[in-house]
Amino acid sequence: MPELISRQEETEDRELVAATLDGDQDAFTLLVQRYERRIVNYVRRIIRRHEDAHDLAQDIFIKVYMALDRYDPKYEFSTWLFRIAQNAAIDVVRKKGIIEESLVRPGRDGEGEQEMDVEGEEVSPYRSLSNKQMAAAMELAIERLPDDYRDLIDLRHFGELSYEEIAAVKGMPLGTVKNKLFRARNVLKGELEHFLEP
Repeated sequence: MPELISRQEETEDRELVAATLDGDQDAFTLLVQRYERRIVNYVRRIIRRHEDAHDLAQDIFIKVYMALDRYDPKYEFSTWLFRIAQNAAIDVVRKKGIIEESLVRPGRDGEGEQEMDVEGEEVSPYRSLSNKQMAAAMELAIERLPDDYRDLIDLRHFGELSYEEIAAVKGMPLGTVKNKLFRARNVLKGELEHFLEP
């Protein structure tokens, strides 16, 4: 396995695609390893169902494998991959409908409401509560963003794409991507101001 990791770091995506098309199964495995976490995070943000994100990511990589001969190497592989992922996730949303997850759920015996648990590292009870509240507030603030802002935040921070890759995926000028991300971050900063330490 160390040989695969070292090869992964040294090999460009286009070379891995070419090797896969030449019958090298390990080359495609490297592509999956390189992008799997990012694709799972990205589609999870779109479909809003963590438990389905891994299954969808597997389906996406199968689609990618089946269509690999149609990939045009003059474009970034990541751009092509994320377009396929975005379309697949949107198809899931259209078929199943968006399932909203409430940040609040009914309390025991139907009395009052209870805040949804958000996973976080336990440092101290106060810090843990603060982290959970911040995560819930961040999730809610991102959901309130206009669709185009939210999608750019998802691609940048959950899909970990560069500005250039986002511009290619969305078909927008680079300056527009940077401008909209700047505005989206300012909106989020305003929404989360009370959580930020002085």
